[in-house]
Amino acid sequence: MLKSELLEIIANGENSGVEFKRDDLRPEQLAKEIVALLNFQGGKLLLGVEDDGTISGIQRADLETWVMDTVFGRYVHPLALPFYEEVVFDDGKRVAVISLTQGTAKPYVVRNNNREEIFVRVGSTSRLATREQQARLFESGGMLHTEVLPVSGSNLEDLDQARLTDYLVNVAGDQMAPQSTEDWEQRLTGLGFMVDRPDGPAACTIAGLILFGRSPRRCLRYAGVRWMSFAGDTKDYQAQDDTVLDGPLVALWEGRLGAGRNIVEDGLLERLIDRMRPFISEEGGEINEGLRRESSYRYPFDAIREALLNALVHRDWTRSIEVEVVNYSDRLEVTSPGALQNSMTIEKMLAGQRSPRNPIIVEIMRDYGYVDARGMGVRRKIVPLTRDFAGKDAEFELTDDYLRVVIPSR
Repeated sequence: MLKSELLEIIANGENSGVEFKRDDLRPEQLAKEIVALLNFQGGKLLLGVEDDGTISGIQRADLETWVMDTVFGRYVHPLALPFYEEVVFDDGKRVAVISLTQGTAKPYVVRNNNREEIFVRVGSTSRLATREQQARLFESGGMLHTEVLPVSGSNLEDLDQARLTDYLVNVAGDQMAPQSTEDWEQRLTGLGFMVDRPDGPAACTIAGLILFGRSPRRCLRYAGVRWMSFAGDTKDYQAQDDTVLDGPLVALWEGRLGAGRNIVEDGLLERLIDRMRPFISEEGGEINEGLRRESSYRYPFDAIREALLNALVHRDWTRSIEVEVVNYSDRLEVTSPGALQNSMTIEKMLAGQRSPRNPIIVEIMRDYGYVDARGMGVRRKIVPLTRDFAGKDAEFELTDDYLRVVIPSR
């Protein structure tokens, strides 16, 4: 790193990705800052810089060995490898720069005194992670799949038996549906749709309730979709339509695979699209052979469907808010709670990389043909269809709290 680059970083002050420290701190104190950055998006630790940006310089003669062997080797877990360098100024003062990329084995912890503590960055400070933040870190690191967690207060009666029977017999290939409550619970537990409870009857998992629940929001209040439509390009006080839709992701089908299957009762995706249709389509001026006016969509329909499906299937269940779909005069915004999985980025997503957050939900939706077997809907549908239809590119906005897809109208 050049001196000019380092001076510019120091001049900008501490932030979520930059921390200043003296080098006379205890190893667990430095480990705390390292862990917080690894659990965030990476960053830089500058040793030999005061909180106000004054360069005091490092004093330890063996600083690199102490950082690598003591701090990283004994206090930071799991193993992380930083880039260490020292910058020497004209007056002889040295500043050590520890550069960290975003950790891929979250959550990272500080091990000290037979305890493990998880830290996160909040602005320019490092703090102990809350219960919710810990859950998100475990989930993003692949150590916890929230879709298989039990939903409090739920039981077998909350699942739609007709939809489950269709799945088991016509999709999964069972000879017949279970006949007793015990058999149902055993079969659904094996599939990850329910989980045994030591203190009572089996409970539905998030996946089971979302896929096959009669009314998932009864037990899981942030299930479903918030749908709004506005006449202008902002959220006006008066909405054209504003509602929360509930229901299972899976539609109720009849018939066996390969013998012509038909939907007899819509799932959540179909209900949402039906509710949206009057606000995202326009009636044409010409009458067709059936003496009806043709309707045309303001957005590429297949791109809309893909964006909605992705938001519903890949959402983060550690976030206690609904998927939100908002129609404006010039665009449609689809917001899915939660950031992308671990080291996934928008660039990787657009390139076609796959990292399913909810593998059970994804596989069941693939069984029904909702999800493309290749899992490349963003690259193959949303991006090219939007560009061809509207002459503009779809936009993707990613924060720590959500992923938003913006589809412009024609």
